[in-house]
Amino acid sequence: MLSLRTTPSTAQLTGIKLLLFALCLIPALLLGQGLLNDTLGANPIEAITRSSGEWTLRFLLITLLVSPLRKYTGMHWLLRLRRMLGLYAFAYGVAHLLCYVWLDQFFDWAEIARDIWKRPFITVGVVALALMLPLALTSTNAAIRRLGGRRWQALHRSIYTIALLGCVHYWWLVKKDVSGPLLYTALTLILLGLRAWWREQERRRQVQGAYLKPPPLSGKVIRIFSR
Repeated sequence: MLSLRTTPSTAQLTGIKLLLFALCLIPALLLGQGLLNDTLGANPIEAITRSSGEWTLRFLLITLLVSPLRKYTGMHWLLRLRRMLGLYAFAYGVAHLLCYVWLDQFFDWAEIARDIWKRPFITVGVVALALMLPLALTSTNAAIRRLGGRRWQALHRSIYTIALLGCVHYWWLVKKDVSGPLLYTALTLILLGLRAWWREQERRRQVQGAYLKPPPLSGKVIRIFSR
């Protein structure tokens, strides 16, 4: 049986990834089923658009949750699932945009351009998805080698900005019930606050000399065991 702190074998990790892949598809399958069965309410297009947007934000938060879980549980292998979660966030974001461009606006690019210009919540949403594109394109091991670890990490830290923009997009979208945006914003701030706290702890350790080399030994060397 696999312990939480035990690194899964290659076969076990493959099984975990397949299970996660299937689980991440469930929201899309349920929306498709609801559309076919006409159970999405009076405005199914709005229901699909809203749900795909919420799942984009959820997957962003789940992706951000991986590092705290790894740090506090010792399950370092969770990092190997983060790429898939991030790609699913991008996939649901693209679906969210397509629902608006296709089902809502019917590819009326002039009207879409006016909407992006005049309605701030759409502008913020488009900017957030545009920032997600380079993260999706550089999610491969080859991209990491090409960019170098430091540059790749710097690029992928833009997920923090993307998550905040997603929250702003949600706040400006709703008109009355702000419980959803409030919840997602609070979770985002907690996850980002944890990272800020970790960086501050790291800075303090460096200031206190935690990473200084120990001074060279001085004096005579005394043998513990005689020859």
